[in-house]
Amino acid sequence: MQPHPTLYARQTMKSVDHSLDLSQVKITRVASPVRTQVLNELRRAIIEQRLRPGQHLVERSLIEQTGVSRATIREVLSQLAAEGLVTTVVNKGVVVASITARQAEELYQVRAMLEGMAARQFTERATAEQRHRLREALCEIEELSRHPDDLDAMLSGKARFYDILFAGAANATIQELTVGLQARVSFLRRRSLAQPGRPAQTLDEVRKIVDAVERHDPHAAADAAQAHVLAAARVVLATLASPADGNTDL
Repeated sequence: MQPHPTLYARQTMKSVDHSLDLSQVKITRVASPVRTQVLNELRRAIIEQRLRPGQHLVERSLIEQTGVSRATIREVLSQLAAEGLVTTVVNKGVVVASITARQAEELYQVRAMLEGMAARQFTERATAEQRHRLREALCEIEELSRHPDDLDAMLSGKARFYDILFAGAANATIQELTVGLQARVSFLRRRSLAQPGRPAQTLDEVRKIVDAVERHDPHAAADAAQAHVLAAARVVLATLASPADGNTDL
């Protein structure tokens, strides 16, 4: 069965080997393993759409521009494929992936279930220190929401909030599942927070989660976490064209 080319935005697939630009990729060979550095930089380039949906990723070009081995590049591309960020297309090779509107909706539905359960279990299991750190993360998001143009900072703040939430839930299965979804979640979260007014809405929704946690109300915490995810889904899906078959690419 041939793989289906679904990537993160509507764009005609074409080879753009000549335009592949990874000039901002910095491979230090010191701070972390080279493979990890290349993986992180390519992942970030895809999430930020510096590498565009449908763009052809040619091994030779990646090797030349990163200075790493073919084996390393193949390992990195394999990991990105596992994360749903690249796919292999017949007669094209490896291309940057996109996600359809239907896939995005399904992803939000899964997130709502996982994050709702995490919020409930955090409320039931978290230590006093973890609860304090969750409140601190909310305060950070509140400060960041005053600077909505700094999207990277807001995304980092949200990531820290969820790191604390998942750790306090003490559910290894939820953490494993969310790790597998993280790259696609980051892409959609960036798209959501980029919409006018969304950072302020996010702050209000996250505050409701923390308030429920501090009231020791696990059901309200779960409901607030699910409502937050579904609100983000409505924002993102409203930006998409919606043909009858629901398969429009983001």
